[in-house]
Amino acid sequence: MSFIRPSVGRGLENPRRRRLREGLGFPDVSDFPWGEASATGVGSHPGENQVEAVKTVFGELPALPYLPELPGRGVGADMIGRGASFLVELPVEVWPSGWRFADRPGRDLRRAREHLTRDLDTLEEVAQGYEGPLKVQVCGPWTLAGAVEMRHGDKALSDPGAVRDITASLIEGVAAHVARIRRSVPGVTTIVLQVDEPGLPGVLAGTVPTASGFGRLPAVEGPVAAEVLGGLLGLPGVFPVVHCCAPRVPVRLLRTAGARGLSLDLKLITGRDDDPIGEAVEAGLGFMFGVVPGVDSPLPDVGVVARPVAELWRRLGFPAATLAGQVVLTPSCGLAGASPAYAKAALAKCRESARVLREDPGEE
Repeated sequence: MSFIRPSVGRGLENPRRRRLREGLGFPDVSDFPWGEASATGVGSHPGENQVEAVKTVFGELPALPYLPELPGRGVGADMIGRGASFLVELPVEVWPSGWRFADRPGRDLRRAREHLTRDLDTLEEVAQGYEGPLKVQVCGPWTLAGAVEMRHGDKALSDPGAVRDITASLIEGVAAHVARIRRSVPGVTTIVLQVDEPGLPGVLAGTVPTASGFGRLPAVEGPVAAEVLGGLLGLPGVFPVVHCCAPRVPVRLLRTAGARGLSLDLKLITGRDDDPIGEAVEAGLGFMFGVVPGVDSPLPDVGVVARPVAELWRRLGFPAATLAGQVVLTPSCGLAGASPAYAKAALAKCRESARVLREDPGEE
């Protein structure tokens, strides 16, 4: 079914508005773990002070806080290093070319796990008494496989068996991570599990470079990609969201894989994305739209920030009344490259702009 908006002046009713009039197919606010007019962050923060980062998140985003990541701390605090730290019985180490599987756990893996342990200890301390949803981020299996090298130097993505091993190990490690968070912060009602897959479009397009950099790894077929990703998205007791801040996000594939929400950079959405996004909205997926820059920039008025989201919603033919419940506002990507002051201001701007979607969505 196509969801392209009918041409103006032909007297045709938008198919989504017709479905609304007939009482069909629109999710209720209770379908999502967050409340109306919510905002959150993507994941990374600037600096090395985890206590201040967690306090900033809980202070600025009380409706949907998240566990911030600080890659500025060095080895093991980056997205790939943290993702590898979840792997069970698959130790890694750092080589000049990046992360690589190792024969046994060493200093690099120990450092990555120490970063994670300190982060969870900080979360437990700062979040005492908190009740509500909490978002945590993990690197997805395809992005991880496209970055970590095998012992002989080829990327794990080149070996389907290695991809399966990574996925199974990651699922086990993330399940333990989720269980620990629930013990540490018993007031958490729902864990929103954000699976970061910025490398997925390249995996599907066959543009991921080989370890040497002189070639490209073969493209992975969509059904295979969905099946692998579905193992992690199907983890019990979480609300799975896939984040991809790259162009050509495979929205339909992510729906097939079991995503219940998508986190996208709004400025990368084009008209060709209208149909798959419209189908996902109507199917009941939640959306986290990146609306403010992830690096120090002038922050516009809240109405200016919120307007493109409302315009997208209208273009797709959805009623403004559903917008504030189904959409969460975020920065366009992580904030690791920003200053601490800007990171705090950007989160506040997302929170304030989300209220505009509820109070004045601007529907004509």
